[in-house]
Amino acid sequence: MNIGYARVSTLDQNLDLQLDALAQAGCERIFKEKLSGAKDDRPELTNALAQLRPGDTLIVYKLDRLSRSTIGLLTIIDELRKKDIGFISLDQRIDTTTSIGRMQLGMIAVFAEFEREMIRDRSAAGRKAAAARGQKGGRPAGLSTEAKAKAKTAAILYKSGSLSVKQICEQLNIATQTLYNYLANEGIAVGKAIAATD
Repeated sequence: MNIGYARVSTLDQNLDLQLDALAQAGCERIFKEKLSGAKDDRPELTNALAQLRPGDTLIVYKLDRLSRSTIGLLTIIDELRKKDIGFISLDQRIDTTTSIGRMQLGMIAVFAEFEREMIRDRSAAGRKAAAARGQKGGRPAGLSTEAKAKAKTAAILYKSGSLSVKQICEQLNIATQTLYNYLANEGIAVGKAIAATD
């Protein structure tokens, strides 16, 4: 059985686009939620997950409908995998019932772990350097530690050529211009060629 999950963040937003796409994808049942993805308690998502059985597939319109954080997303999808339940994101064309879809998801997991490691390493180095100068903290000039880690991840994803600009922005939850800024910060020239992949 294909079960769909649609979510918007506020009550005045419209679910129609997601509902139409999920229906066209063959969802026999669709759970609808009007609640921020940053909230842990999402009753309709809980209900959707409870309905799934081995061999079923959970379908969402976009990855960020399921979770706003990469860690949260991977946690949910890993639980589905352990129960022999497939996952499809229509917009990103990720389908864990296929070998390519599983590979894409594996890449996301690798880069998420890389990002976490970079943040931890840079935070520790920053604290050590500040302590050596007798400083207790304060906002550093330029990119924050988290932004620098995202910039590194963005550069790796872009250089790999496996994702479009749009997909990279969706994976990192950033705007296109922010991606361009990150790439420039990493010494990657941005021009018309990159825009063409968006």
